Amino acid sequence: MTADRVYGIDLGTTYTCIAYVDESSGKPVVVSNLEGENTTPSVVLFDEENTRVVGREAKNAAVLEADNVVEMIKREMGRPGYRREFFGKETSPEEISSYILRKVVVDAEQNDGVRPSKVVITCPAYFDVPQREATAAAGRIAGLDVLEIINEPTAAAITYGMLDKGDQTVLVYDLGGGTFDITVIDVRGGKIRVVATGGNDELGGRDWDEEIVKYCAAQWEAEHGGEGEILGTPETLQDLWVRAESAKKTLTAIPQTKIQVVHQGKQTAVALTREKFEELTAPLLENTITFTKNVIATAAELGSPVIDRLLLVGGSIKMLQVGARLRKEFGFEIEAFEPDFAVAKGAAIYGQKLVVDGKIAEKIVEEIVRKTDAKPEDVDVTSVSAEVRAAAEEAVADDLGLRLGTVQKFTKMQVTNVASHSFGVLALLRDDTEVIANLVLAQQALPAEAKQTFGTRDDGLSQIEIKIMENTSRDKIVKDLSLGEEVTKAVLEMSAGLRAGSPIEVSFRLDGQGRLHITGQDLAEGGQMVEAVFQTDRVLSVEEEEQAKVRSSAIRVVG
Repeated sequence: MTADRVYGIDLGTTYTCIAYVDESSGKPVVVSNLEGENTTPSVVLFDEENTRVVGREAKNAAVLEADNVVEMIKREMGRPGYRREFFGKETSPEEISSYILRKVVVDAEQNDGVRPSKVVITCPAYFDVPQREATAAAGRIAGLDVLEIINEPTAAAITYGMLDKGDQTVLVYDLGGGTFDITVIDVRGGKIRVVATGGNDELGGRDWDEEIVKYCAAQWEAEHGGEGEILGTPETLQDLWVRAESAKKTLTAIPQTKIQVVHQGKQTAVALTREKFEELTAPLLENTITFTKNVIATAAELGSPVIDRLLLVGGSIKMLQVGARLRKEFGFEIEAFEPDFAVAKGAAIYGQKLVVDGKIAEKIVEEIVRKTDAKPEDVDVTSVSAEVRAAAEEAVADDLGLRLGTVQKFTKMQVTNVASHSFGVLALLRDDTEVIANLVLAQQALPAEAKQTFGTRDDGLSQIEIKIMENTSRDKIVKDLSLGEEVTKAVLEMSAGLRAGSPIEVSFRLDGQGRLHITGQDLAEGGQMVEAVFQTDRVLSVEEEEQAKVRSSAIRVVG
């Protein structure tokens, strides 16, 4: 089965994890890196012009070579204009992320003997379209066949759903190193249906570290003077970041620790109690509580008022204050569920489902074609008899070396996601007021399709520019343009001589991965059609991606 194996990769802000489904047991397995760790720091050191060091060594080197190390690159994915210059060349977030992917893939091959090629990569549920496109591009630059991009909370729910704990509605609280997602998911009879989702892709454990950093810097400066000096010194600041993260972890085991702050030969031993840490970071935690309440309320509006269990996912949920605060606020049963591994495992399970479903479809087509005169392209694999499907499942189980029950679990599983944002077009009302006319609304089940007809404003227009807007409102018409952001645009060539008010049809299709496809059509006789492609600086162009692949092929990635 190894040729058909799909790997799941949790491309995290601070740590990355890779997993696959074991053929003999049918269970997901995390692959350790060459350092013997199950997760790899998402840190890249630009060591030499053609060498990138990724992982623990890069993280350790950050103290001495802060200017040559990149951390937290996930927060820059899909951000306009972000570039870092090394060795006289600008490097995009996608390219930097591709080095992290290459590291975990190479390590998996050396540890497991199989070269990962097909992957499912996860991203925060609240990632927008350009961020998702950037994540897929990073995988392609790394030389991987990216089957899908799926949401991290959904992946965790898939892992949980495979445990057969019965039908229930779960609230997945996913607090990672740099992002936060909160998602209500209905798990019933093998069907995993996202009800509502929300979050903040710039809120995570790193922000808790930052509060420690600022507190320690202030304590040193109170003793030695020099306001703002530490925060403006990269080497000292980087050392303090490392110490802050270590102190945060220590406080989960003991109630107090000391942090040595050393700057310009002067040092201060800063005492930090768990109580003080919780006081410093209380606003961050309350921010997650607000998001959680909002998503619970939205889920209730959408027909899911009862939550059976709260699943804690992500490395940052290990902070004791998180579970304590959630228990105080909510009456749900709370379970810390494989915080470091659930997402990667779920991505692997979902990826293997894609393979199994594809193989079963092939077997069904072969059988129908063999018994009838049907052409392969005319066979509807969803309408065959139970006997034909059962035979195909058994054949696929034999071919892949999986248990029949495992194959049936994969086929039974259905995953339905929702849109995390609304999508519309920039339009004019009759009084020439600019608004966002939403076609697809946040929390709408995916895949979603919608179309709307608009009219041209002036006579004789030769071109129409269709601006696609992403926003957080669930209203059909959004008058506050500050709530939206342009994600792409398409230029539609118009038929000659059209009068004002001529109809233009805009169609949206948001697929199951939350990636948007747009079509604009001039409805006049013989009118043109255009399909939008992402042209903003938030996403690499086709040419830029190809250039990145060429550069990457000449780069050596080591741990």
